Amino acid sequence: MTLDLPLIWAALIAVAVLLYVLLDGFDLGVGILFPFARSPKDRDAMMESIAPVWDGNETWLVLGGGGLFAAFPLAYAVLAPALYLPLILMLLALILRGVAFEFRLHGRKRGKAFWTAAFAGGSLVAALAQGLVLGGFIQGITVRDGRFAGQPFDWLTPYSLLVAAGLVAGYALLGGCWLVWKTKDELHGDARRWTRIAGAGTAVLLAAVSLATLTVHPRVAARWGFIDGQVSMDVLPFLPIPILGAAGLLIVVEGLRRREHGMPFAGAALIFLSGYLGLAVGFFPAIVPPDIDFRQAANADNALALMLVGVSLLLPLILGYTAWVYWLFRGKVGGDEGYH
Repeated sequence: MTLDLPLIWAALIAVAVLLYVLLDGFDLGVGILFPFARSPKDRDAMMESIAPVWDGNETWLVLGGGGLFAAFPLAYAVLAPALYLPLILMLLALILRGVAFEFRLHGRKRGKAFWTAAFAGGSLVAALAQGLVLGGFIQGITVRDGRFAGQPFDWLTPYSLLVAAGLVAGYALLGGCWLVWKTKDELHGDARRWTRIAGAGTAVLLAAVSLATLTVHPRVAARWGFIDGQVSMDVLPFLPIPILGAAGLLIVVEGLRRREHGMPFAGAALIFLSGYLGLAVGFFPAIVPPDIDFRQAANADNALALMLVGVSLLLPLILGYTAWVYWLFRGKVGGDEGYH
């Protein structure tokens, strides 16, 4: 039996990107919510809730980006110059955010205020930049002879700005749900309120992005069964995907109503999973929309096989360590212990 190596690598990268969005998404969301905290003690508790895991969460970004470079070099060579500016902005924001995370702990009054603002600003800018990358990717890349042939600012459109706003709201929802799960007392109540607001914003913006995508991308509309303003029966196999998103939103609402702690985060994760599956349905097998598919962009089979051996050894260790860290630091935080 011959392994379909390009398909396996496409699946691995897709899973890595999804895990990054879910895991780093909630700690970016915590940073986005940082300015709304009532006191430095609450901000310390917010930092403490993500301190053991935030840097490990970014491992999945490295795996996704590095895997794309190694397994699908043609796709990387096209996407990198097409989205160069928002990618650089994202990386600079993540660096600023990481530095602010470490320096805020040791800063005095004025310095701590500066690094607090830097952490919040870095989180917001990183989320916006990721949204611009996603929007630029969805609306398509101009390619000629296997090379990017567009303009440096092709990614900057009203559509990509809408996607960026939606991703910021979604990350704020994940961050709010995480704080509902991990905090207590007054901060827990604030997190519940933030989650309600972010959930409403996410629902509205997700619906707007979905409708805009059907307009911006005729191929996606056709894949979903929307042709010339008419809905065909082709949409029926894909109906579970938006239903999954609606169920996730209901789980968030019900979890907040019942004052559950982990339930809202599970619902938010389902919302993101629904959106991710919706994109996969709309674009597969394209890895650079609209015209480069993953098989065309794949590296040689012998290179993919060699890299797969390494990933097969390392990935279980990464997953096991990640699960162990989350288990070890389970429970509530209060902001009194200090973060490290």
